[in-house]
Amino acid sequence: MTLGGTDLNLLLFLRVLLEEGNVTRAGARLEVGQPAMSAALAKLRRRFDDELLVRAGRDYELTPFARDLLPEVQRAVRLIARALELEDHFDAATSERTFRLAMSDYAIAVLHEPLVRLLRATAPGVRLSIERIGPKARTSSRTLLEYDALVAPLGFGFPGQRRMLWRDRMVLIADRRHPRLAGGGLTLADLAELPHAVATFGPGILTPVDRVFGEHGIDRRIVLQVPGFLPLAFVIEGTEMLAVVPERLARLHLAPGGPITVIEPPFGEVLLAEGYWYGRDRLADPAHRWLFARFDALAAELKVTPGSR
Repeated sequence: MTLGGTDLNLLLFLRVLLEEGNVTRAGARLEVGQPAMSAALAKLRRRFDDELLVRAGRDYELTPFARDLLPEVQRAVRLIARALELEDHFDAATSERTFRLAMSDYAIAVLHEPLVRLLRATAPGVRLSIERIGPKARTSSRTLLEYDALVAPLGFGFPGQRRMLWRDRMVLIADRRHPRLAGGGLTLADLAELPHAVATFGPGILTPVDRVFGEHGIDRRIVLQVPGFLPLAFVIEGTEMLAVVPERLARLHLAPGGPITVIEPPFGEVLLAEGYWYGRDRLADPAHRWLFARFDALAAELKVTPGSR
């Protein structure tokens, strides 16, 4: 179908190219080969007299014109679909689409089993590609273009829209044979005196644990830093170091009676809220709406109301 000499099929190519910001991912989403996507992009560049996508390092970014054009294209596609009574549909049962996610090791530990189980039951051909959140995720405008969703703590300043997934509370872990545990627990004075292993998440990031130690005037004696929560249980075994980790992670990976024990913290309840983040433009795609509905179902399974703040 053409309108004013323009092939309207290119409109769908244009929407997906601008939403994905990447020729390869746009082709995978439309189930079209790289040569066809490149040819469509060349036609669109001539049509608009604009590059639309330009190289930025190893990836692409939208030109200013393309960023302004995207919401208009999304609206046009929706109106045409409505006028032609076309069904906006994603068939999860037959799709072989790959969704790219970014999250921490902690989030992978909590989500991977229920998420894989849910997808296997409803979308056996759908695949996941999960990467760790990079240090520039909070500040890069590319983050929510590169990934279909980002799982990260709420309150850390990531761009885009967000919905709650679960809450967790922070607990202490230590070697079960730690000499200070003879009395059954630890005091704030113990926390000030003993060495600590801590998780780091990038420069300038303060965690709820950092804040609570500051509120109690405790300057931790940090002797070891590791990237993320997951390695902490392995590095403190056989030492006098303490570490603070989310309770879900501790309960999932520490065997009862094993060398590492969970200790009730003397600093009271410190909560960590984890959610998923996505670009607003993703809601125009039925596949993304389906994916986000799966996340909301997981939130319910993890005992948190979807969309709560």
